Amino acid sequence: MVSGVHGLSRHFTAESLREHLLARSVRAETGCLIITGYGSQRGVYQKVAGRAWAHIAAYAVLVGDYDPDLEVDHVCGVPDCIEPTHLRQVTHAQNCRARERNPRCRNGHDREVEPATGTYRRVCRACNRDAQRRWRQRQAAEVAQARQAYGRS
Repeated sequence: MVSGVHGLSRHFTAESLREHLLARSVRAETGCLIITGYGSQRGVYQKVAGRAWAHIAAYAVLVGDYDPDLEVDHVCGVPDCIEPTHLRQVTHAQNCRARERNPRCRNGHDREVEPATGTYRRVCRACNRDAQRRWRQRQAAEVAQARQAYGRS
């Protein structure tokens, strides 16, 4: 069902798309079939064959029975993998539940566990506190500048 893949060039048939995907991919030591898309960055979702996501196009031609209402999920967790055994179709809710939050934020602070849900908090309190402090400093500087412009001190 190649016609159900959003963004796929209409010039591709199932066979030509299969050949195109396999020609642009290389087998990794982990067993993943890594695709080289339009970008040179590794470890991110790749687009091929028009504006279609490579893993969705690969699921449609290598696995078959593609349902456009479901999302294609990587079992291996590697975004640029198109290995058919590593791809599955799930609902959006299942896809979101499968994601694991990192126990540290992007600035390296330990995340706190939310008591109500037992999962890590989405927002790091230390980073939020720092951001609010910077915002208050910017606001104070703007007020001081405006007062000085009007002759008040």
